[in-house]
Amino acid sequence: MKLALGSGCGIRVGLALLLALCHMLAAAADPPSDVQAKAQALARARASVVGVRATAVEDARSIENLGRERQGSGVVIGADGLVLTIGYLILEADHVELVLGAERVIPARVVAYDLASGFGLLQALVPVRVAPVRLGLSSAVALQQPLMIASGGEAGELSLARLVSRRAFSGYWEYHIDAALFTAPPRIDHSGAALFNADGELLGIGSLVVMDALGPDQPPMPSNMFVPIDLLKSILPELRQRGASLGSTRAWLGLNCVEVDGMVRVVRTSTDGPAAQAGLLPGDRILRIDGVDVNGLEGLYKTLWGGTNPEREVSLLIQRRGEQRTVTLQSQDRMKLLRRAKGI
Repeated sequence: MKLALGSGCGIRVGLALLLALCHMLAAAADPPSDVQAKAQALARARASVVGVRATAVEDARSIENLGRERQGSGVVIGADGLVLTIGYLILEADHVELVLGAERVIPARVVAYDLASGFGLLQALVPVRVAPVRLGLSSAVALQQPLMIASGGEAGELSLARLVSRRAFSGYWEYHIDAALFTAPPRIDHSGAALFNADGELLGIGSLVVMDALGPDQPPMPSNMFVPIDLLKSILPELRQRGASLGSTRAWLGLNCVEVDGMVRVVRTSTDGPAAQAGLLPGDRILRIDGVDVNGLEGLYKTLWGGTNPEREVSLLIQRRGEQRTVTLQSQDRMKLLRRAKGI
C-alpha cells in the first residue's frame, strides 16, 4: 500500500486506520508480523498524546504575544504522569489541565520551562492511566523518511509527514537550537504535537510553522519545526530538579529580530526590556555586538550568550537611517523575569 507524501496537503487518519498507516510507514520488506507489531506500537504512541490547556497569570508578560488562554498538546513520557510539551504553552501559567478525552480532564502543575531548548514539563496531579512513550533517536531519522504526527485533546488527529530538513534554527525571539526537524506537509495544530517514527518512538515536539524548511537561499517550503527529542535526554534531570536547564540562565535583551541576506534588523522590542529601555527601534540594523560582527541571528545570539554573567553590559553597533551609533544595554536574566503562580 503506497502513499504520495506531497508538500501540498496532509492525509488525516483515525485510530481505526492505524494498521493501514503502519503499512505506509513500514519498509516494503517487513513481514506481516512486524507490521502488526509496529501498528500496536503506534497505537500505544497515539494513546500517549494528550491535550494541554493552560491559563497564564494575570500579569504575565507573555500574554502580549501568546494570549492568556492557550491550547495544544503534550506527550506522557513518565510512568508517574510526567508530560512533555512545548514551553510557550505553559509559560507563566498558573492553571493547567490535561485533556485525555471528551470526558476526562485532569489537573497538572508546571514542572519546568526551558528557555534554551523550548521544552516544557508538566506533572499530572492524579493518575493519568496512560503508558509513557518511548524516546527515539532524532539524529537517526533519514531525510524523506515517513513519520507520524499526533495532536491531543478532543480534536486530536493523526497525519503522515516526511522529514524534509534537519538544520539549525534561529527564532526571532532570541532562540536558537541545532538540528531542528522540519516536516511537510505542515499542520496548524502543531503546538506540542508529537512526532513519531514507525516504531512508535517519540522524535520531537511541535513548535511552529515556517516557510523556509530548506533554509536560507533555498526554495520556499512550508513545514512544521519540531524540537528534537535528543535535546531532552541530557537535560531531563535538570528540568525535573531545578525547573530549567543551566543553558537557560543567559543574557536576554528583549529583541525580536529578522535575518535577511545576513543582515539582522529589529522588528520589535519587548515592553520594558533592555532593548526598549536603550531606545532601539524597529528597522535598526545590528552590525556588531561586543565588538563582534553580526552576520546572522545565530552569531548574534551565541555572542550574547557567550558571557558567564547573564546580567551584564552589552554593546551594540547599530545602523539607523544610514547612520551608525553605539548603544549600551544592560542585559537581564529572563528566567528571573517570568511571572509565577501565586504562592509558588
